[in-house]
Amino acid sequence: MNQTTESACKRREDQLLKYGVLGTAVAALCCFTPALVVLVGLVGLSAIIGYLDYVLFPALGFFILLTAWALWRRTQRLST
Repeated sequence: MNQTTESACKRREDQLLKYGVLGTAVAALCCFTPALVVLVGLVGLSAIIGYLDYVLFPALGFFILLTAWALWRRTQRLST
């Protein structure tokens, strides 16, 4: 692999890790604190509060898996 390809691959893996950690933090914050419930109530959309778990828990799972996958790719790159 040439230097440009390695640099682009590293940058992509770093972005995946950054988005995974950020998404996990936001989804966990919204799942485990009433922050989103208060925000949705202030906006006037309190009717959807009952459905938030159907979106937030799969999103949390997705971002945890994305973070794990990015970390796995990073360890594979660093071990070679």
